[in-house]
Amino acid sequence: MARIGFIGLGNMGGGMAANLAKAGHEVRAFDLSEAALARAEGAGCTRAASAAEAARDADFVVTMLPAGRHVVSVYQDEVFAAVPPSAVLLDCSTIDVASARAVIAAAAERGLAMVDAPVSGGIAAANGGTLTFMVGGTDDAFAKGEPILAAMGKAVIHAGAAGAGQAAKICNNIILGATMVATCEGFALAQKLGLDPQTFYDIASKATSQSWSMTSYCPLPGVGPTSPADNGYQGGFAAALMLKDLKLAVEAAGAAGASVPMGAAAGALYQAFVNGDDQGLDFSAIIKLLDGTQHKG
Repeated sequence: MARIGFIGLGNMGGGMAANLAKAGHEVRAFDLSEAALARAEGAGCTRAASAAEAARDADFVVTMLPAGRHVVSVYQDEVFAAVPPSAVLLDCSTIDVASARAVIAAAAERGLAMVDAPVSGGIAAANGGTLTFMVGGTDDAFAKGEPILAAMGKAVIHAGAAGAGQAAKICNNIILGATMVATCEGFALAQKLGLDPQTFYDIASKATSQSWSMTSYCPLPGVGPTSPADNGYQGGFAAALMLKDLKLAVEAAGAAGASVPMGAAAGALYQAFVNGDDQGLDFSAIIKLLDGTQHKG
């Protein structure tokens, strides 16, 4: 079993660290939140006093942090100096492609193997160990990191060179964000036209409009498989995080000269939704903006 330093124990990282401990690894965990540290200890992790302490003598370091600036800072200021030369670094945060490439290049300059490995699946998948990892980095770094990622997920896919994991994640989520908006529009309109939501679901889920957003994550309570809509839109993937990913995608599209009008429109709608009082809700709660039931901030 491996010694793993885990940095970032939020809604996603907490479950991921717990699964590594459950798999028998020695996990030293760090977060700025006392509550998150206490939960990690309860799940079998050992508390670390700092990111550097979590990384010291680790075989692997896993990070799950909010944004590119946090990733760059943690690695440059604490992790690089603390880890042994044999350590493998796995950043599972969703950040901009440029920052991912920069920090992996900085790791390579120090002789350290590192990949960017953002995830898809949300909180339930993080807790259940069924995440999908999209991984960017060298073949060697991917091969070294794959067994650790596999302990937290159902699929670990090598997307390409450094930064390719982040590219795959934002392309995936620009599709997801736009698809969810369209799904919500359809259900909101169906109700306005007098259709029973379950009846419309029974039709649409077997017709050409079928999508993951509809049949696995229906935005209306009591329709389809259990989803955050059945829990007051709590848990799942926060609307603010979807907005973050859509902004990253639109920025990347601008840099690449790509046209993403649907993604940009979805981003504008999520911005309007996040500006209200419901910003902490799951991203499927965007239906509240479209059907007029959103609380106004």
